[in-house]
Amino acid sequence: MADLAIGIDIGGTNTKFGVVDRNGHILEQGRTLTNDKSTPQDFIEDLFTKIQPMIERLGGKEKFAGIGIGAPNGNYYTGNIEYAANLKWPGIIPFASMMSTRFDMRVKLTNDANAAAMGEMMYGAARGMKHFITITLGTGVGSGIVIDGKIVLGHDGFAGELGHTIIRPGGRLHKGTHIHGPLEAYASATGMRETALEMLATQSDTPSLMRELKPEDITSQSVYEAAVKGDKIAQEVFAFTGQLLGEALANFVMFSSPEAIVLFGGVTKAGDMILNPTRQAMEANLVQVFKNKVKLMFSELKEADAAILGASALIWEA
Repeated sequence: MADLAIGIDIGGTNTKFGVVDRNGHILEQGRTLTNDKSTPQDFIEDLFTKIQPMIERLGGKEKFAGIGIGAPNGNYYTGNIEYAANLKWPGIIPFASMMSTRFDMRVKLTNDANAAAMGEMMYGAARGMKHFITITLGTGVGSGIVIDGKIVLGHDGFAGELGHTIIRPGGRLHKGTHIHGPLEAYASATGMRETALEMLATQSDTPSLMRELKPEDITSQSVYEAAVKGDKIAQEVFAFTGQLLGEALANFVMFSSPEAIVLFGGVTKAGDMILNPTRQAMEANLVQVFKNKVKLMFSELKEADAAILGASALIWEA
């Protein structure tokens, strides 16, 4: 019986993969570099050489129900990766079809943030929920929207780009998209770094531990470390980030009325320092009918495993 699936998460730098059973246990896993292969064909061949031994060790191809893939700009409908800015392979790539041919297996592909939402629904904090939103706060801001137990895909497969919604018209420039004022320009780890640099410049008389660092060495992690030590500017960065994120989440709540919003990604390691101002701003900007109804919670999945689990979950969905 086919009780195993392969989950693959394609990132701009690293690609993670693993073998997952129906209960969400990762039996084997590995990783490879994404952009050191000049063509998608070379990349797929590299994946094959690393994954095929796992398949053989675990009983052969007949034990596997298929391969699930989360990828930047992955289109669930077509199986294509389309114009992914952080991959060096240009244009439209029929990635699922190419993988299916090489592995001789069923392959399903989707956007990486949607794969994360699938993982939460099957194995994480959103188990049993039919209405929720996942927000990934990492280098960027990813999102997956689930309504009536289904990922919202839109007519073309690219719905749910909440990180690119405008929260400050005419605001900070997002260097990747050249859009002014999107959520990702503020609430991502990259955005928090920009906020810290701006505050250090505009509050030049305020002491800060971050002034001991070179500007290029300031990260969301160093902002957190300073905030924990009582650094006033670092704490303001978290308050400001939580304010903007909470305002955006209020809009998202009034759009889809989710049971919960699940936060994931490196920024969430700050815990209550980001959660509390976010929750306060979200509730303050909701109309009465939505107040105190929506759980704001962190993912229950291990960050290292979540991408693999989410991708493999594509194979088990109805």
